[in-house]
Amino acid sequence: MPVEKKLTARDITDLLLSQIASGELPPGAKLGSTAELAEKYGVVDKTIYRVISLLKASGQVEGHQGKGVFVRDIRPLEWQLHQFERGERRDDQATGRDDWKAAAEEQGRAPTQDTPQVSVEPAPPNVAEWLQLEPGTFVVVRRRIRRVDGEPFQLADSWFPTGIALDTDLMLEEDVTRPGGILAYIGHPQKKLRDEIRSWPPTTPEEAERLELPKGVGTPIIRHARIGYGADGKPVRVMVTIAPGNLNTLVYELEV
Repeated sequence: MPVEKKLTARDITDLLLSQIASGELPPGAKLGSTAELAEKYGVVDKTIYRVISLLKASGQVEGHQGKGVFVRDIRPLEWQLHQFERGERRDDQATGRDDWKAAAEEQGRAPTQDTPQVSVEPAPPNVAEWLQLEPGTFVVVRRRIRRVDGEPFQLADSWFPTGIALDTDLMLEEDVTRPGGILAYIGHPQKKLRDEIRSWPPTTPEEAERLELPKGVGTPIIRHARIGYGADGKPVRVMVTIAPGNLNTLVYELEV
């Protein structure tokens, strides 16, 4: 007679994550106590401690001191890429509101952006390819952390050829919002956009730290690269956005 396989902490975690994904465990639902879960799944308390640790690391649950562990109420941001940076932009230089912030505010969210970090450094191979430069060519990069309701939702790093960015407002370590977009303002308007979207392996430790992700877990990541081309067909910028998959919904609406 076959011996029934004992569930591992990973098995139980996957079961609970599946119930969260399906809505069987809705936002705000309280998980059972350690003793209740141990009895339900036929394991010892130590296994359940590991399960709770894995669930917390996944970002899907949170513990409330003295009350228990609850499913988090996660509200993804809809990032409408078919509208972003196209047509009549909603940039407001007086308030520092750019097109991305305007779109988030329309969803009733509170968008902010950490102070950008600007540097001149050799282009990594992928950036050099996007910008049609030789690997190692020096470029300007602006690194930003975009927050929604105070929580990091995206890393947005924009890379520019030095011939476009040096000695312009792109070198300012502050929110730079200009009418019609900063590239148009400095004489290099984007005439065509190309998006490349990939499901990405877990972030690097540096990216995970910037996004304040839980340690020891491979958070699903979306990598969105938007290459902007000028009137002569040459790239003027590539913006690489790293976005946790559970916090961001990428939306396209197209006429057919």
